[in-house]
Amino acid sequence: MKRLLLAILLLLPLPGFVLAGEIRLGEPLTLTEVTKVSDINKNAGKYVGKRVLIEGMVINVCAARGCWMDISSDIPFEKIQVKVVDGEIVFPLEAKGRTALVEGIAEELKLSREEAVELARHQAMESGGTFDPATITGPVNFLRIRGLGAVIR
Repeated sequence: MKRLLLAILLLLPLPGFVLAGEIRLGEPLTLTEVTKVSDINKNAGKYVGKRVLIEGMVINVCAARGCWMDISSDIPFEKIQVKVVDGEIVFPLEAKGRTALVEGIAEELKLSREEAVELARHQAMESGGTFDPATITGPVNFLRIRGLGAVIR
């Protein structure tokens, strides 16, 4: 009986191993120098509107359309979001936990409280989470990367 269970477990694919090898999405990467996510977050004025290449672990992916993913920073508990036009690139859910190289344009969003509430509600719905509008008390500014191309390893 134990051998049968072991054989079944060995034959079942594990979620973390569904994707094998490297996945290339969108435009080919053209930059070779990686910019630290922490540098972008710390020096927004230097990077907004510029093309950058970032690298980090994928910590979350849009479950609804694959239109965004959160990339970890080189500083613990810091991240940046990569957003693409719906359907142009679809980030696979299996990318979560893998390393990604992403090239895109750094952008700063300045949202009113109402816009920030709507965005947070939408993202919670896409990721299957919950959201309390009371957590947003005023206008919100944040940085993200408008993704043009990615390699997921």
